[in-house]
Amino acid sequence: MPATLRSSPTLLDAAPTSGAGAPVLQLSGISKRFNGIHALNGVNLTIRAGQVMALVGENGAGKSTMVKTLTGIHRPDEGSILLDGQPVAFASPQEAMAAGITAVHQETVMFDELTVAENIYVGRQPTRAMGRIDWARIESDAEALFARLEVALPVRARVKDLSVAQRHFVEIARALSQEARVVIMDEPTAALSQHEIRELYRIIAQLKASGTAVIFISHKFDEIFEVADCYTVLRDGQFVAEGELADISEAELVALMVGRAVHQAYPKLDAEIGAPLLEVENLCHPTEFDGVSFTLRRGEILGFYGLVGAGRSEVMQALFGMTRDVRGSVRLEGKPVHVGTPGQAIAHGIAYVPEDRQHHGAHLTMPIIHNITLPILSRIGFFLRGGRRAEETRIARHFAEQLELKASHLAQNVAELSGGNQQKVVLGKWLATDPKIIILDEPTKGIDIGSKAAVHRFISQLVTRGLSVILVSSELPEVLGMADRIVVMHHGRVQRVFERAEATPERVVATASGIDLDNQQDVETA
Repeated sequence: MPATLRSSPTLLDAAPTSGAGAPVLQLSGISKRFNGIHALNGVNLTIRAGQVMALVGENGAGKSTMVKTLTGIHRPDEGSILLDGQPVAFASPQEAMAAGITAVHQETVMFDELTVAENIYVGRQPTRAMGRIDWARIESDAEALFARLEVALPVRARVKDLSVAQRHFVEIARALSQEARVVIMDEPTAALSQHEIRELYRIIAQLKASGTAVIFISHKFDEIFEVADCYTVLRDGQFVAEGELADISEAELVALMVGRAVHQAYPKLDAEIGAPLLEVENLCHPTEFDGVSFTLRRGEILGFYGLVGAGRSEVMQALFGMTRDVRGSVRLEGKPVHVGTPGQAIAHGIAYVPEDRQHHGAHLTMPIIHNITLPILSRIGFFLRGGRRAEETRIARHFAEQLELKASHLAQNVAELSGGNQQKVVLGKWLATDPKIIILDEPTKGIDIGSKAAVHRFISQLVTRGLSVILVSSELPEVLGMADRIVVMHHGRVQRVFERAEATPERVVATASGIDLDNQQDVETA
């Protein structure tokens, strides 16, 4: 059943929306076109001081364009922006930041070789006599900001050595240093552990209590209903609805986002599971994992679950030939195989869709059609050399239609697509290799609820055709909803393999945390 907001108190309940202050930021009739196509069309938005607003919508709904418009990257073609009731027009991100509007992105943009303190004050360093930079003040002011946030972070540490969560904290500190009125958080928890997420929630509560307005963008409904007070929904670049989260259910919010009810988030089809296809025994790496053994059967969806640092992705990269110094045995269809390179993996019928689609999954500056056919150029090379592009177009169109890709045309660069559609291109690229086994590492990370259902439906269809799938996911409902069996890892080891019928959220999470609920003991000390 769909959950309704605040069936139990949350850490933000102490400051309800009714206590929010006057409007800080108001958008009226904002429109933005690219090549004649509306990315935003008559959008309205109002956020008040001390309020956390969830900006929700499917990929391609206009959220990213909205953020870029608010932060001075894009200028609207039509409409008005009011800050504290006064019209504003930002010609650059610097102007937006000077006015008190800043963004914390999923993928932070900072200077890796500079220190934490230097990143906070870059471009506006305080100076002493003779124009010399006052380094002592920069560091002391940075320390004061982290003390205010109650975050222990060495200000002399180089940003390249920080975790994703620590990078987010640096960006929040930078916003506080400029007395930010509005902080936009765009998928800030995508790569964080549960502990780091709770720490971020605490900081959001601090921002709210201090009167800062927060625009929170997330595809995770549990986060939206815990963190935010109100919502604004965009769909196809248009304003759809706004209101208090206390007055709406998850199902109602989803219906507003997609324009229809999503009855089945995990549309798993019954597939005939056959004999073992892949057998991995005692796979080891000096630093990442040890003694990993499992079997993947034909027509099976085998889930891999574990907390951050469990070693799931590292095992998959080893199976795809991306990792050196790996020991152990791998058998495919009963025969021993050696996979030392990705090329060898592809030749054996193994495909790997990586978690980081932007850096490792797609060539963003290349068109959709070339991305999808890139791994199979040798197969269709005859057609290309003969000047016949029909086969390449046929293959790309086939997978674009299968995955419900939203794009203006196949020649569109992948960089111009929304995150969810970029992921679909990566899926199509590897499915074009006609694999026997496809490894999906966080395949729906950062994808909206409607696109997730499409990807899940397609995965389910694949196994009905005899393909075998390894599904690596940190989203427990996804693993429980899609997998036939679940391999649970903890600190680089396989702790247990659950059959679908016996896998409950409590048992899977406990095992991933190193606890054996069945025997009520810690598996590390047992």
